[in-house]
Amino acid sequence: MRRAVGAGRRTALSSATGGGVNDTEIMARLEAARVEHRDLDAAIEALGVQTLPDQLQLARLKKRKLRLKDEIAQLEARLIPDIIA
Repeated sequence: MRRAVGAGRRTALSSATGGGVNDTEIMARLEAARVEHRDLDAAIEALGVQTLPDQLQLARLKKRKLRLKDEIAQLEARLIPDIIA
């Protein structure tokens, strides 16, 4: 499932944040995070319409979606240069 892929990306990003991450890599991860966020949204909606949804799974998906939202915001902030006005 996507969970294993996301964990690998986190490791790659955390090791790369020490310096040499370029805008292209950030944009690629940003797009992947946005796609995963949309996929989670669809999964949450599908799980929510079930007669007896798995509440634990639903909570995990929502938590992952929130973490992705935070990651997306951080990546977007890294793409915007600091401008002292």
